Amino acid sequence: MTINTFTKENKPKRPIKQQLEYQRPEYPRPNLIVPNVPNVPDVPDDYMETPDVYTDGSIFTCPNRGKVAIFIDGANLFYAALQLGIEINYAKLLSCLAKDSKLLRAFFYTGVDPTNEKQQGFLLWMRRNGYRVITKDLVQFPDGSKKANLDVEIAVDMMNLAPYYDTAVLVSGDGDLAYAVNAVSYQGSRVEVVSLRSMTSESLIDVADCFVDLDAIKKHIQKESDSEYSYRPLSNFDIHPPIPTEQPHYPKS
Repeated sequence: MTINTFTKENKPKRPIKQQLEYQRPEYPRPNLIVPNVPNVPDVPDDYMETPDVYTDGSIFTCPNRGKVAIFIDGANLFYAALQLGIEINYAKLLSCLAKDSKLLRAFFYTGVDPTNEKQQGFLLWMRRNGYRVITKDLVQFPDGSKKANLDVEIAVDMMNLAPYYDTAVLVSGDGDLAYAVNAVSYQGSRVEVVSLRSMTSESLIDVADCFVDLDAIKKHIQKESDSEYSYRPLSNFDIHPPIPTEQPHYPKS
């Protein structure tokens, strides 16, 4: 048996393939027919679409609201009421926001101090009068202030419940909720923002379907006597609200 050893010198070389240049064939181009398009009117540079802004409570009488879900930022509403010089009647507030629509849920978000019995009594009253209360313990910061941020809870609830309601009523002016409002709108739900105009972020108004100023409906939601529960959050607010001359109080049990 013969064994051929191939070395670099005697290894047979393969023939080099000829490289053929590929030429792209030219195809006849079809005749393009451009339809006649009417002239588009000029749009001013300063033109910008804005959501409906209502200066009265007429929006709540809209017959096409469908099922309504209400999301209330408790601290934000409290400081808005301070700016208006009123105290909120939460039974009237719920009736005003839901109006004649079918109410799915009404959520109230707030930070709590478990040792505060008066606040616990107020929250118990809320639970027994149509509200689903969502709480978070207050966190104390090095400067002595206490705060509980519930933006994540509000955003998650709005998005999770979006398939079950037609209209969301957000009582808050916090711009951090703008992304959640926009996401809910893309799921086909309508979003109404209710807040004090001077305390409402422009980014939140831009993504809402309509905006209702609390100042316009204050006569429908304010307290008329001291026999009702009042809400006082135990947290600081980002806008550093002025200290009221008379602190809100809870009624004696």
